[in-house]
Amino acid sequence: MIAEEVYDLVLDDVFVRLDQLVPDSILYLKLEGLNPAGSVKLKTAVALVRDAEEQAEKSRRSFLPTRLIESTSGNLGVALAMVCAAKGYALTCVTDPNANRQSVQLMRALGAEVVVIDAPDANGGFLQSRINYIRRRLRREPHTHWLNQYANR
Repeated sequence: MIAEEVYDLVLDDVFVRLDQLVPDSILYLKLEGLNPAGSVKLKTAVALVRDAEEQAEKSRRSFLPTRLIESTSGNLGVALAMVCAAKGYALTCVTDPNANRQSVQLMRALGAEVVVIDAPDANGGFLQSRINYIRRRLRREPHTHWLNQYANR
């Protein structure tokens, strides 16, 4: 197989058979880690970006120079950074101090802007603080598009 783009390598059919681990069973382990982004989140990233492109096409507006923005704690941000780098899209990943340091470094290495939100929300977590940041940024930057994994079908 030779793929034209890194986001074309979403591998849905790579398994290893491990029957010996559980006697009298048939056991398969799906190897999502072989996807270029290192996780199943590559599928989500491809779908989120494709949906944004389709929305732009339907509204007959140019997709570039739109900046994409998403809340992420790690793997989705890496996958989005990979897809956006390949497509030439600007990306902002909004994360928090709990994000894996290597994931944050990889997002940045792939060209994403990474914003780390360190103010906890009313529940003591960071998710609502990340979403609030995105909403403020959308008001300030009208050419920014929120991929919104939480509400995207």
